[in-house]
Amino acid sequence: MFRLRLLVAISLSFCFVLLLGTVLYWGSNQVGLYFQRSQTAYQAFDDYGHLSQEAYRYFKQRMDSLLTDSPATEAGIKTSKQRLYEAMDKLRNTAIQTPASDLAPEGGQDKPAELERVAHFTAFLEASEYRFDEIERLRQQGKRSLAVQAFAQFSEQEIDGKFQPLIDVAINAERAKAQTAKAELDKLVGLSRRIAVMAAVTAALFSLTAGILLLRSVRKPIEALMKGTDEIASGNLPYRIQLNTHDEFAYLAMHFNQMAEEIALQQNKLREGRVLLEKKVAERTLELHELNGQLQHMDSTRREFLADISHELRTPITVIRGEAEVTLRGDDRPAEEYKEALHRIVELAMQLAKYVNDLLFLARAETAHLHFEWDHVNLLELVASAVEDFQVMAQENALTVALNTLGEALWVRGDKQRLRQVLFILGDNACRYSKPGGHIAVCLAADGHQAIISLSDQGIGIPAQDLERIFDRHFRSNNALSSRNDGSGLGLPMAKAILQAHGGQVSVASTEQQGSTFTVTLPLISIGQDNFVNEREIL
Repeated sequence: MFRLRLLVAISLSFCFVLLLGTVLYWGSNQVGLYFQRSQTAYQAFDDYGHLSQEAYRYFKQRMDSLLTDSPATEAGIKTSKQRLYEAMDKLRNTAIQTPASDLAPEGGQDKPAELERVAHFTAFLEASEYRFDEIERLRQQGKRSLAVQAFAQFSEQEIDGKFQPLIDVAINAERAKAQTAKAELDKLVGLSRRIAVMAAVTAALFSLTAGILLLRSVRKPIEALMKGTDEIASGNLPYRIQLNTHDEFAYLAMHFNQMAEEIALQQNKLREGRVLLEKKVAERTLELHELNGQLQHMDSTRREFLADISHELRTPITVIRGEAEVTLRGDDRPAEEYKEALHRIVELAMQLAKYVNDLLFLARAETAHLHFEWDHVNLLELVASAVEDFQVMAQENALTVALNTLGEALWVRGDKQRLRQVLFILGDNACRYSKPGGHIAVCLAADGHQAIISLSDQGIGIPAQDLERIFDRHFRSNNALSSRNDGSGLGLPMAKAILQAHGGQVSVASTEQQGSTFTVTLPLISIGQDNFVNEREIL
């Protein structure tokens, strides 16, 4: 496994670094030891040299005291003696305090010799003091020549024969120690160099070898993993990473493959969910469009109905006003005429109430369909009553209205008020578009099983190209627009719709500037054919 190989490489590197650190630590300790030995040897060398100088200075002061009796000489002897003993104490303390390892590499075999030399120097100085005291007694006794002779003998035998050899041996011993320490230090430095070079070469070879081995072991798996991640990141989810190893990279490859499989499954689920959502959204959108279309149709139908009702309210109001004005203009009319006028006003008021009920029905039912009350209707009475109303409307333009019937009752199944509304629409148009002084002829006849109502005027007529369009909502011919600007184009479409609900038809024949004839046909019934009364329907 890659972790095991990496652990072995790290362990070997750690051991190598630890060994190298140990060697370097030992080498630095050895360098410090030999450096300390060298420093100790040179310090002892200096101490012995200083002791030699102070001793010879002291010996010279003694010689001077034999030759002169100056008090200054006596003071100099004391000072020199003090300095000599201070140098001796310093040498003794240094020899005692210096570790044995700093004196000899053999672990302290040179320290007794050092102490022995110090003891010899101490003994020599004590002995020399005894001799100097004897020489001083000879001088004080006046035997200066014997004193000088004794000092010369002491100098030759003791100083030159004993003290100087001791100094030379000590200095040479310390010089040998310093040279030995320097040689060992040079040897150790050379060994350290060789160890450093060997360690550097070994570390370089080990690092290079370990790096190559690790690189060879991870290059192919990493390349395979990188290629797999690039493929998966680019959307190639069916791609699978193939590694025939049993290490961590194979474990990563297996998990990458599982991740790609899970992502593919999730994408399929999301795709299916998106398709289902789009389908549901499309269905809901279609339903909303349908509902919106229905609402628009209902709103359009309601607006059309309101426009129709507003248009139709105008005619009954005009007739009511005309009836009232005609009746009020006459003086001392018979009561029957007043009753007849009031009766017609009542019928027109009922017509207006019908329209108002339609408006109420529309507001409550939210629909623009007309409300029909089916019953037996006598067309003769209905047309005669309508003609009387036409006469009232015709007075404004000095028109005449005539009715031509067979005098027989013609029965139809329908809504009396709606049929009256049709007649009002036709009569209102005839009165509005007739020339002043013209004539309006209304005819009621039967043709087999159909009742025929025709209404002719001597008005402006309708252009031939507009005859098929006058029953369209809001359409008005050009001559109608130039004649009057208060029309809405809703009356004839409403009349056609009412007649179709009754199973009838309406047609027109017209010549421009001569007049128009509207013909209404309705299916006749016999009184015994239907036995219902006041049946209601909504169309």
